[in-house]
Amino acid sequence: MDVLRSHPESLRLAGASTNRRTEVLGEQIREFRPDWVHVGDSSAAAQFESNLAIDSQEMLNCVRSADVVVSAIVGAAGLEPTWAAVDGGARVALANKESLVVAGHLMTGRAAETGAQLLPVDSEHSAIFQALQAGRRCDLRRIVLTASGGPFRGWTRAQMEDVTPEMALKHPTWEMGRKITVDSATMMNKALEVIEARWLFGVAADQISVVIHPQSFIHSFVEYRDGSVISQMSPPDMRLPIQYALTFPDRVDCPCPDTDWTTPMNLELIPPDLEAFPALQLGFEVAAVGGTSGAVLNAANEVAVERFLNGEIRFTDITRISRHILDHHTFDAQPDLTQVLSQDAWAREEALRWTP
Repeated sequence: MDVLRSHPESLRLAGASTNRRTEVLGEQIREFRPDWVHVGDSSAAAQFESNLAIDSQEMLNCVRSADVVVSAIVGAAGLEPTWAAVDGGARVALANKESLVVAGHLMTGRAAETGAQLLPVDSEHSAIFQALQAGRRCDLRRIVLTASGGPFRGWTRAQMEDVTPEMALKHPTWEMGRKITVDSATMMNKALEVIEARWLFGVAADQISVVIHPQSFIHSFVEYRDGSVISQMSPPDMRLPIQYALTFPDRVDCPCPDTDWTTPMNLELIPPDLEAFPALQLGFEVAAVGGTSGAVLNAANEVAVERFLNGEIRFTDITRISRHILDHHTFDAQPDLTQVLSQDAWAREEALRWTP
């Protein structure tokens, strides 16, 4: 919304959807005067009074006819509206990484058919997208995703056995929702980003690397065949990648802080500890095999995170559940959307039944 405020001459809010945060939605209606709004949660929708409110099917129709769609729903719930945006040939400013994790081959295939643009909003993927403008795709050697390392950087697996939800929700750099913050703490978020990158940039799993960068100033970089490494750097602020996805290929003034080049800074790059953070290894495995594995990993993790936040399982059980269910699902290398959703539902049921 800050980006829209900064560029009222070129950007306008046509519609907005929320699950339960109707108070915020009401404020946005008064300020931005959209054409329509949608409330996903049935109880919240029943209590929300607005003549702009439409039902879920109408919302999907509006998304399908939109020029630009910011897909920012957390989790697999974002798959259907993202598919509608791609189906309609929109520019999709993609923050919902699960759409590509769950159905990457289907989503990118449909985008190629409709002419839809998938432009990343995640800071890491936006950085890669920007760095790729510096060279030819045929000269790309690898892409390197940076990760803050979360609140438990440097911890051993044994030390993390007693991590509480309160500890996991204290991210050192970013302010995010509860689910994504826990994913960052397990490094499952980075695993999902590896899978997303595989589909978003059309690279093989072995062309993707991850490094720990605690300062979160280098958002990611690419390496070309001649050894040149091109990075995108800026203070950690999500308004920059959001705006770039909305205004590409133009670069315009952004309502985010500038870099203070008068202040000394140290920039660290550290190899990840795959033994302490086995979730990351799952991401590379799923990126390599594709098929139904992304849907299964994502669904199992979503349920496991919720169970951890509810105090039902340990922090380290999140990855154990995800590994177990991924290893025991019926793999299909070329599923259609129905099969993907079926595996998603199966994995959720299995994750609910799992016991230590």
